[in-house]
Amino acid sequence: MAIQRMDNVGIVVDDLPAAIAFFLELGLELEGEASVGGPGVDRLVGLDGVQADLAVVRTPDGHGRLELTKFHTPPATTAEPNAPVNTLGIRRIMFAVEDIEGVIARLRAHGAELVGELEQYEDSYRLCYVRGPGGILVALAEELG
Repeated sequence: MAIQRMDNVGIVVDDLPAAIAFFLELGLELEGEASVGGPGVDRLVGLDGVQADLAVVRTPDGHGRLELTKFHTPPATTAEPNAPVNTLGIRRIMFAVEDIEGVIARLRAHGAELVGELEQYEDSYRLCYVRGPGGILVALAEELG
């Protein structure tokens, strides 16, 4: 088999401390932080003069990771800030949570806003989409029963 696992999802952010705080509040754990740059990084990502700070956060079970990156140079570009959920490309990350209303309340303290409404799907899940720092779209799912 060619693939062993999905290692991480990369998210470029404008405010790295705010993004870290948001995901820690959600319940992820900080795995590490680093500053990167130099010719090897330039060749890897296909840009010149890269200087960036990054943080890796992981789910409590250790299986899911996000790499949050703040580019100092070259400056990050933006697609459409706060793009709707039907925009082409990677739109959201979903996390299974307990006490979805409590999670929403805690994330609101970090500037998060509900995109739509908290909804129940049959007798299975309570679901919502939340927009966090820099427009990051996160879905939350609380399994019922």
